[in-house]
Amino acid sequence: MSNPTPAPASGGLSTREYLGYALGDTASNLFFKTFGFFLAYYYVDVWGLDAKAVAAMFLWVRLWDAVNDPIMGAIADRTRTRWGKFRPYLLWMAIPYGVCGYLLFADPDIEGGGKLVYAYITYTLMLMAYTAINVPYSSLLGVLSPSSIIRTRASSFRFVGAFGGGLLVTLGVRPLVRALGGDDEVLGFQLTMALFAALSIAMFWVAFATTRERVEPPPGQRTDLRRELVELAGNWPWVTLLIAAIFSTTFIFMRDSATIFYFKYVAGDDGSPVFFGTFDLFTVFIATGAACQMIGAGCLSLFAGRVDKRKLAAALSVVTGVCYGIFWFLPPQSFGLMVLLNCIAALAMGPTSALVWAMYADVADFGEWKYGRRSTGLVYSASLFALKTGTMCAGWLVPMLLSWYGFVPNVDQTPRALLGITLAFTLFPCLFACLKGAAIWLYPLDKDKVATIERELAARRTAS
Repeated sequence: MSNPTPAPASGGLSTREYLGYALGDTASNLFFKTFGFFLAYYYVDVWGLDAKAVAAMFLWVRLWDAVNDPIMGAIADRTRTRWGKFRPYLLWMAIPYGVCGYLLFADPDIEGGGKLVYAYITYTLMLMAYTAINVPYSSLLGVLSPSSIIRTRASSFRFVGAFGGGLLVTLGVRPLVRALGGDDEVLGFQLTMALFAALSIAMFWVAFATTRERVEPPPGQRTDLRRELVELAGNWPWVTLLIAAIFSTTFIFMRDSATIFYFKYVAGDDGSPVFFGTFDLFTVFIATGAACQMIGAGCLSLFAGRVDKRKLAAALSVVTGVCYGIFWFLPPQSFGLMVLLNCIAALAMGPTSALVWAMYADVADFGEWKYGRRSTGLVYSASLFALKTGTMCAGWLVPMLLSWYGFVPNVDQTPRALLGITLAFTLFPCLFACLKGAAIWLYPLDKDKVATIERELAARRTAS
């Protein structure tokens, strides 16, 4: 592998590299946020699959998929090319990723049980493609720079891109489905996802072309997967982040999946455009939230070197959880108050996500500092493992709550069914967000400890 590219003389990355790296998460979220907001709705309300069958599919497919993440992390750590360890996968896997995302909504001419089989196959392939490109993409953050502050800024840009992708999804999916499909919602989703697939491929290629890897493992490091896994299990900062990330993804994906059901059945939003002749209440609600997430993530780069990531991330997680809990007490017709409260929760969530992903890079530094071995891909595979595990939990919980409380698609719901939808939208996300904050509070690497590790690693690398 070629020598790592040095960082610019200023110690930071160029604006071009920050923005290029951010586009990778925009590409990811064009699909991930669409799945979060619309996949359960598409399978149950649009494609007509049974809610219990969808819940079981989400559980088993995501359980299998979560196992793949450490495997991909180990593969990426052992990859050696002239482009580095992680960047090549942005080039190689972009087209499979886009194609698999489209196939989920391709609507082949099948009926009955064949639909469920098709959903199992395409969802499995999509999540495997997501793993193959997103474990390396996430790991790339850990080698963009040896500086924790620079990586935090890069993470801030990354999540501006991520939430920007979410904003495109929230503003674009419902109007695009109506515009491209008319009264045929299946066709609308099919054409919309074809567009998103093309955009995702292009964005991943731009991220590949504009970024560089600058941190390599210690000289002479030998690969030993068994030992690496033992070291990872003994890496307490990694364990706490793993637990926090599972709680995080659970509350985010659960809230996202329940939102469309809440607006359609509890708030009475029939999808009619009420703002500027284009946007319905649901779209305005999630779009303003995504915009505030972008603002929150962007603000982090302004004070990246002056905050203790652990304390700030824990406090902001609790703020988000409390806001979600307050929704339980709001009447569903108070749309203005709902938007305001959701914006506060989103402003707090934006920097929290960027902080946590930057903390994974600090964990990789800690592993190298403690064990003399750097396993960046394996460390970051935990983040994707947690993401898949959280989506598995939420993907099972939302359909099962609907089923337990007697939900029937496309009819007026009973009071019991409305209660189940409201719980999935309010108190359950509140609980998991607060649990995330508690887990982050146990994370042991404070600002001073990170600075000490960074200095000692720099001295070791200079000596090498």
